Amino acid sequence: MTLTAEDIRIRRAETPQPRDRDFAEALGVSEAALVAAYCGMGVTRIAPHPDVVMGAAQELGEVMALTRNASCVHEKIGVYDHYHPGQHAAMILTDDIDLRIFPSHWQHAFLVERESEAGKRQSIQVFDAAGDAVHKIILRDGSNRERFTQLTRTLAVDNQSPEETFAHRQPTEPAKIAEDKIDILRKEWRRMTDTHQFLRLVSKLKMNRLGAYRAAGLPFARKLTPDATDALLTKLQSSGTEVMLFVGNRGCIQIHTGALHTLKPMGPWQNVMDPRFNLHLRRDKVAEVWAVDKPTQRGTATSVEAFDAYGALIFQVFGVPKEGRDSRPAFRVIVENLQEVAA
Repeated sequence: MTLTAEDIRIRRAETPQPRDRDFAEALGVSEAALVAAYCGMGVTRIAPHPDVVMGAAQELGEVMALTRNASCVHEKIGVYDHYHPGQHAAMILTDDIDLRIFPSHWQHAFLVERESEAGKRQSIQVFDAAGDAVHKIILRDGSNRERFTQLTRTLAVDNQSPEETFAHRQPTEPAKIAEDKIDILRKEWRRMTDTHQFLRLVSKLKMNRLGAYRAAGLPFARKLTPDATDALLTKLQSSGTEVMLFVGNRGCIQIHTGALHTLKPMGPWQNVMDPRFNLHLRRDKVAEVWAVDKPTQRGTATSVEAFDAYGALIFQVFGVPKEGRDSRPAFRVIVENLQEVAA
């Protein structure tokens, strides 16, 4: 049965407690369909292009940036600035908010204003064609709320209908290996000079990231136990080693650079709860973990990368390669001591 916007609002009024994502999943609709159902009732549809959304974000002062996938949530507090537009990829580059944006997946966007027990909650929410969240910008006490209200008037598109059609969610591509090209993969892997060359290489060889790790094996990629993610976060926290921690989806990747100070496990979740950075990881969703070495002009880039049971990338962690702030040697020592899967 296809639910109308009114149906969704009625069901939501009956069960207001769950978070939007959880409620939408239980109802069998996309999160964007739930948000769109309130267009004209605190929700304003805007053009979803990153140029529009990032232009607005840069006017709001200090906010929280949130990017997630099905297994991990990445939250950073800061100010949006230094936007670099691009047809195929765009960026926000600040010390706090560091984003890689892929515009083709920014298909629906809304300004959302709601009343809660804690007061008025305002946000910009962006979704892909299937209605899954790509990126959210959440206002805080010190944000420019007056400007947000103005944007609901200046950025509103003509179509403010609460009804919306969404595409079917594209399944995750499982590990893909071209058995006849494994020797070429290893040869070309050794010749890389930049980590960004990796995905072009595996695509050219008709493989993907996880497939390439499985195919290449040692000394390029070492398979770790799933609980190595917890061991890694615990060791990073106790040692104070700075890292670059990437969490993303098809439309956006968000990066934290710095140390991890406070870990708070709760049930299946492992949480980083620092003043300006929060991470929420579903440990029970981690099915496969790899320690990966890629050659670059500045030395070997070592990463730890976690995947779910479907082959979707959950997160990546690298040492910080910045001059005067190079944590790669310390990070490499930590990674070398993580438990690998027995042969």
